[in-house]
Amino acid sequence: MEELQSALQDWGLAVSNVPEKGRCLVTIKDLYPGEVIISQEPYICVPNNSATESRCDGCFASGNLKKCSACQVVWYCGSTCQKSEWKLHRLECDALSKLDKDRRKSVTPSIRLMVKLYLWRKLQSEKTISATATDNYNLVEELVAHMKDIDEEQLVLYAKMANLVNLILQWPDINIKEIAENFSKLACNAHTICDSELRPLGTGLYPVVSIINHRLAVVRAVQHIPRGAEGQQDDIRESAILEGYRCKYDRCNGFLLRDSDDKGFVCQQCGLLRSKEEVKKIAAEIRATSDKASKSLSSGNLQEAISMHKMIEKLQQKLFHPFSISLMQTRDKLLKMLMELKDWRDALSYCKLTIPVYQRVYPEFHPLLGLQYYTSGKLEWLLGKTEDAIKSLTKAVHILRITHGTNTLFVKELIMKLEEARAEASYKLSSKDDE
Repeated sequence: MEELQSALQDWGLAVSNVPEKGRCLVTIKDLYPGEVIISQEPYICVPNNSATESRCDGCFASGNLKKCSACQVVWYCGSTCQKSEWKLHRLECDALSKLDKDRRKSVTPSIRLMVKLYLWRKLQSEKTISATATDNYNLVEELVAHMKDIDEEQLVLYAKMANLVNLILQWPDINIKEIAENFSKLACNAHTICDSELRPLGTGLYPVVSIINHRLAVVRAVQHIPRGAEGQQDDIRESAILEGYRCKYDRCNGFLLRDSDDKGFVCQQCGLLRSKEEVKKIAAEIRATSDKASKSLSSGNLQEAISMHKMIEKLQQKLFHPFSISLMQTRDKLLKMLMELKDWRDALSYCKLTIPVYQRVYPEFHPLLGLQYYTSGKLEWLLGKTEDAIKSLTKAVHILRITHGTNTLFVKELIMKLEEARAEASYKLSSKDDE
């Protein structure tokens, strides 16, 4: 722990034990928006491969892949990535190659992540791969498994998964119970690896980053964090607005809280009661329509799925507050489906509806808010609304240069798009002046 504390000190961080929260990272200096708090390569990671989509094990790319000829499980984009992963994959490949074809189909990304965890530990213990203060198995051992909080069904699943890992590795001294506990640790502490637009690519374990309640984990400050800070208190009013119900009186914008007699929900602005029966009825309609929408989407009927989601939106408008997260999520789904159909105009209208909720849910500098402005800007530009596009792209740059860093390829391309939009607007203006 002393070595870790020393390494973290260079980042302006320290490991601390906070009452009722346990172990956490605290700052030992003030941190400001855009400042990198910590940067860490994953201890282990795997791409989210499936029957329909595969990614390179080295760089997570999805194009021009070739399957490992020996194990027939792992994919690579070329010799560079294959060589970079060879020390670890040599052991994994040998283990996977011994499985029959049916067993290999059971090797999910989660199973592979666990297999790689034990193989990486072996390589570090044999000093084939070096360990550091921020990259060693001791940090994994110190992660909390929360086994007492897991129900029996989940425990049985972890036991089955542990047995499969044991079957793959075939180590005589392996501890099945420890593997099951490690699966619980991964469930609590593994992070989704995303691209610049936050689309999931894979899963990685970052033991140091996990102390805080693509391949590199870069944690940036999105607001000022005072020295010694760790968390924030919940705001009851804000939670009721974002997650609760709306007043049944259309002209009232109040939020509802459960009444003392448990008969329903009382508007905190006008005092009007909304009965539990009414709320349950609309909620049941939303669930039923959502089930139908999911079936339409899974069958590939986008037009029908859009129609269903618009019905869900109308029902949610009756039940939820205008700033409801549930309503925002429905509109986000509509936005993505409409973009898939290249219905730019309708997509833009839904994008605009989501932004006020994003502004309320997230801090000023948050990647999801920045990406929503970016989407809005792209749609506006496609529709010839250049001035609007400039405003949206400017807001996107303002946020994403902080959350992603100014030197990333994604932000450089975004700034280039903004400059192109400004050049187009300038050209349009000069053309009008010449007329």
